[in-house]
Amino acid sequence: MMPLPITEDDLNGFVDGTLDPNRHVEVSAYLDAHPHVARRIAVYGEHRDMLRDAFAPVIDEPVPTELDLSRMIAERRLPRQAPRWAMAAAAVLLLSVGVAGGWSLRGMDSPTSEGVQALAREAAASYATYVPDQVRPVEIRATDRDVLAAWTTKRVGRPVGIPDLTAAGYRLMGGRVVPTEHGPAALFMYDDDRGTRLVMLARPMKAEPALPMSLHAEGALNSFAWADHGLGYSLVGAVTPDRLHPLADEVRRQIRSEA
Repeated sequence: MMPLPITEDDLNGFVDGTLDPNRHVEVSAYLDAHPHVARRIAVYGEHRDMLRDAFAPVIDEPVPTELDLSRMIAERRLPRQAPRWAMAAAAVLLLSVGVAGGWSLRGMDSPTSEGVQALAREAAASYATYVPDQVRPVEIRATDRDVLAAWTTKRVGRPVGIPDLTAAGYRLMGGRVVPTEHGPAALFMYDDDRGTRLVMLARPMKAEPALPMSLHAEGALNSFAWADHGLGYSLVGAVTPDRLHPLADEVRRQIRSEA
């Protein structure tokens, strides 16, 4: 039986320590083979530890009598204040979400950048999250191309061209809208039907609306990123720069021709 693909839930469970032993071993092996994902997961763990340390003094206190359910019901009509037990309840809630807190704080480990470096990093993170998914790597399939174009336009706030790489041997699988440090982005995924996938990420660029194409590398991933007319683009894949560069040039040519 083929092993199940590693999902984002598996990665979160790895950080929280909730996976069964066999799945833990599989995820650990996956992270060893994908250092760019391992670095992201390490940041999640750091954020989890930060939350635990911040609320440890409250968590360790005994549960006060004010948390008695019958008393809470009896006093439900009284004016509410912010007693110390509310801090304990809030701390429990924060720790219960585990790595979700790390996700919301994911930009704390380094200064936020508005340039194509940030865009390339976001594209690599999206690649690592969605490309390994063998069940639902895209939310809207290529057969619904018009729906995909309308949805990404609505969420990103302006039209985003969907390049055709068929002539280069890559078919469009579909796409989705993904969150980034700088707002929603459109993600389009391509496959050469031999196991190689590419991801193009596009989002508005507030600080640098026009930038020349540049190469960015993160582990085994390479990407070419640029900005035109206020939109930033990054084409990323686990392919060599000499193979990826002509594809990025073709993507940019098609998008410019549609502008």
